[in-house]
Amino acid sequence: MPTKHYTGGCQCGAVRFEVDADLDRTISCNCSRCAKLGAILAFAPASVFTLTSGENATTDYQFNKKIIHHLFCATCGIESFARGAMPDGTEMVAVNVRCLDGVDPATLSPQAVDGRSL
Repeated sequence: MPTKHYTGGCQCGAVRFEVDADLDRTISCNCSRCAKLGAILAFAPASVFTLTSGENATTDYQFNKKIIHHLFCATCGIESFARGAMPDGTEMVAVNVRCLDGVDPATLSPQAVDGRSL
């Protein structure tokens, strides 16, 4: 599956975004946060992610090394994306694929990542 354009957002609709992502490269992480969320993540450069609504509707949560901004809707509590940077400094967005419109997560094969050990 090549990079495609998607829309998505939180449960209540306060947070909405657009992103170009490749869903052939999704991951499932077992860190303390991702394991509890059950998120399937796709990563995209920040340059291909646009927050179309809800900039003032998100709350930022950081833990551990405090380098990833886990942004969730202050109304419904859904974390539809997070912001961070690659080791080379490239700004990235981790999109929760379960929050993409029209995407069936059961059709994906996410790679398991041992975030618990990082």
